Amino acid sequence: MNEHGTEAIRNIAFVGHGGSGKTTLSEIILFIAGETTRIGKIEEGNTISDYTPNEIDKQISISTGLMHLEWNNTKINILDTPGYSDFVGEVKAALKVADLAVLLVKSAEGVEVWTESAAEFIKDYNLPSSVIINKIDNEHSTFSETFSQIKDRISSSATVVTFPAAEGNSFNMVIDVLKMKAYTYDQIGSKKVSVIDIPDNLKEKAEKYRIELIEKVAETSEELMNKYFEEGSLSDNDLKTGLIEAIESGSFVPIFAVSATEGVGINNFLDFASAYFPSPAQSGGVEASLVGKDEKVLVKADKNGEPVLFIFKTISEQHVGELSLFKVYSGTIRAGMDLLNENNNKTERLNQLYILNGHHRKDVSQLVAGDIGAVVKLKDTHTNNTLASKNYSVVITPIIFPEAIIRGAIIPKAKGDEDKIASGLHALHEEDPSFNVQYDPDISQTIISGQGELQLFLAVKRLKNRYNVDVDLVEPKVPFRETIKSKVSDTEYKHKKQSGGRGQYGHVHFKMEPLSRGKGFEFVNSITGGAVPGKFIPAVEKGIVEVMNKGVIAGNKVVDVKVTLFDGTFHNVDSDEISFKLAASQCFKKGFVEAKPCLLEPIYKVELKVPEEYMGDVMGDISSRRGKILGMDSDGHFQIIKALVPLAELYKYSSHLRSITQGRGVHQRKFDHYEEMPNDVEQKVIEEYKKSREEGK
Repeated sequence: MNEHGTEAIRNIAFVGHGGSGKTTLSEIILFIAGETTRIGKIEEGNTISDYTPNEIDKQISISTGLMHLEWNNTKINILDTPGYSDFVGEVKAALKVADLAVLLVKSAEGVEVWTESAAEFIKDYNLPSSVIINKIDNEHSTFSETFSQIKDRISSSATVVTFPAAEGNSFNMVIDVLKMKAYTYDQIGSKKVSVIDIPDNLKEKAEKYRIELIEKVAETSEELMNKYFEEGSLSDNDLKTGLIEAIESGSFVPIFAVSATEGVGINNFLDFASAYFPSPAQSGGVEASLVGKDEKVLVKADKNGEPVLFIFKTISEQHVGELSLFKVYSGTIRAGMDLLNENNNKTERLNQLYILNGHHRKDVSQLVAGDIGAVVKLKDTHTNNTLASKNYSVVITPIIFPEAIIRGAIIPKAKGDEDKIASGLHALHEEDPSFNVQYDPDISQTIISGQGELQLFLAVKRLKNRYNVDVDLVEPKVPFRETIKSKVSDTEYKHKKQSGGRGQYGHVHFKMEPLSRGKGFEFVNSITGGAVPGKFIPAVEKGIVEVMNKGVIAGNKVVDVKVTLFDGTFHNVDSDEISFKLAASQCFKKGFVEAKPCLLEPIYKVELKVPEEYMGDVMGDISSRRGKILGMDSDGHFQIIKALVPLAELYKYSSHLRSITQGRGVHQRKFDHYEEMPNDVEQKVIEEYKKSREEGK
């Protein structure tokens, strides 16, 4: 491949609902551009971007695939993203480094739930966008209706550039309203495209779309608008300049009619992309922070600037090690270059640079500002890290990955695998930071969390395939809390043990009372006159804390309790720290049971986005989960429901929500507070705890 300057690079992310054809489109584009000699098929497991065993098995994209091609003297980098909410982190990482997002929409189905979610992400990143209406060859294709949906629900700036001459099985021609020509595509393998005049029966429609296109471009500037009013049209030069500016500003969203499986409409899309889509040089720069200073700067795509690159994705390959995917934001990156990791102040050498087509790597000697590439075996650099020249210490604003919405506990099947499991889980987190792992000491379990059941299931599968460790994925314990509801003015316990020789003696009196929620634990020493010697007081507190950590009624941490030690007795010979620690622990247990103990459960604030027609089902389901509705808001065709729901009722909720909304409902959740459990639920938890204790004996 020829070397290209920053102005001749296009970084495009393909996003959209699962099954909209992103991977198939990538495959045909690479073939037409001559990067591949055959067209892979998803069902045959031989596509360029979906090459991992799990992707081949599931026949879906799980991670973002990076590809490149050359078209009309431009280099186009394609980021093929997953279309399922389980892998939203991959989408956000791709959009971070893209200069334009192409949203794929199925012509028959129209705008779907993940279509709208992806469109929202595009807006969040303030990215220019385009839309491909794919699968026009589907017998139920409705291009006009889908286009109307896109204008109504995605962007009012949507404007047709190509439309189908006919839909369904006969789709082999698109009308290009910018060039005002018809393009007929031969069999997919021939790569042959014929250019003819627009058929008479389609001229009126083409003129209508062309006028809309010119008007939309003219609206972007007062100068162009005046020219349009004066002359009734725009010159080719004005139209080109206006198009580039309108797309970059987001006021023009070009629409293309395509069949990825038949290869129809692809050349028109690539011609337009190479001519009008923004280059990295047009983006205005990326926000960064100066290291050691509370100051923001814009890092501009200048190939002569100081080198700056950003790691947006990490891939762990068995025989290669970690492969770090990066975008060059400034300067020219060369093989053998030393750069400083500005996040941890460690130097990294870029031994070999690659450009990728899926898992196929090609060596390159350098990459200029705006380009995307890969490097292997960085020692201390991970996703979201910035590598830069020592002369320009900046940190690129990191990708913000979504909060987890599903949890699972992993239990090793074999003893001794703990270290391998920890190492494997850490590597999986590096690959996908939306997948998290932590050990929860409150419930003594290793918890993995993420965006959906499939993501967690595949993580467990990768552990087995890649690290040869077997684990069970089970429902995690809920970190309940124990507390008291009433005061106990005097509870005592005397620990006395005599079995020959020196004995044990500790005697304490406690006053116990509840604290307000969230106050934790308070210990007060009110001993007067030396009833309990001062040297034993820390042992008393330690005995209380140990019991609090283990729990009294159901094995959960005790919170929000105040204990006052106000009396006791001791023995000159037999009393020691252990005696008072044991006396304190038993006294606390006794007083705790007397003080009307209860269980607290974690309550999460849940925000749901669901289509209006599923409102009743979703709200009824929330109520059945002991949830409380806080409020509702409208968002276009969707309703936003805010509720408080116990964590105990949220296991696998994302899958359940998809089920009752036909895949169109999404939710987010965040811990809010602890509150007292209903008595019937509490008794069930306590009984289960007692039963597990008996079974464990």
